[in-house]
Amino acid sequence: MSKPRLVITGGSGLLALNWACALRNTWDVVLGTHQHSVRLAGTSTSRLNLDNDVQLGHQLDKLSPDLVVHTAGLTSVDRCEADRDLARHANAVIARNIAEVTAKRNILLIHISTDHLFSGDRCFYGEQEPLQPLNEYGRSKALAEGWVGSAHPKALTIRTNFFCWGHRLRQSLSDWLIYNLRDGKILTLFDDVYFTPILADTLALAAHELMEKGASGVFNLGGPDRLSKYEFALRVSAQFGLPVELIQRGQVSQGNLLASRPRDMSLDCSRARQMLGRDLGSIPQYLRDLQTQEVEGRRADLYESIYV
Repeated sequence: MSKPRLVITGGSGLLALNWACALRNTWDVVLGTHQHSVRLAGTSTSRLNLDNDVQLGHQLDKLSPDLVVHTAGLTSVDRCEADRDLARHANAVIARNIAEVTAKRNILLIHISTDHLFSGDRCFYGEQEPLQPLNEYGRSKALAEGWVGSAHPKALTIRTNFFCWGHRLRQSLSDWLIYNLRDGKILTLFDDVYFTPILADTLALAAHELMEKGASGVFNLGGPDRLSKYEFALRVSAQFGLPVELIQRGQVSQGNLLASRPRDMSLDCSRARQMLGRDLGSIPQYLRDLQTQEVEGRRADLYESIYV
């Protein structure tokens, strides 16, 4: 029996690559690429024109996917602030293109959103909270959510903040911590910015399970623990046996950042847990899994997976 086909946009990105690794044994995974080429065992690649809905439609007709996961976008908060037109196009217009093309063909869609949608003056934001983004990145992603929901009512939109292994051209937060601590570098992490991080594999598997249960609309998928970036760094260093004394406290006001950031991005994921009928794991489990992935070769494979 043939596997169902999964197309992931943003195929050279961190989430796409780890999503592919998590699902490649049960799905026929096609990584949709644009700028960079990808070589990842157990997957194939296809150049996608996300800017042109007509051409994209023809490309999806040839690929005939059962599901599209839209991870492509501009995630640099400061770059979005500096170029608002680019942010709107990369994060909202392209998302609308994907939603319209997949809806027309009755293709299931998972759209990846963000936790940068709120003012950050409280904790554990639920799906029904009014959106109050503080920066252009958040505004472009909020716009995308609305457009995707209108164009493809059956789409599943996931708000999240993940970590994982990256590649030579892009590091995740956990990569940055591990590599720099292994090199003996002193790092400063904000102790006044909070989030609910989740391992990318856990995120991917939970999102697929929600889709299989018929979920649509907006769902939060994050870890259960609200941590500061500083606390997260301490957890990573402890799991990987790295020198905790190299990690220093800092505050976001000292970060010299172009765009405003919410101080608290933590997400209430009780709706997802209720629909799944289970919890979403824990930070200790995520970090053990991340370490196991390195031992089993995931880090090395992904590091070499991107080439120009």
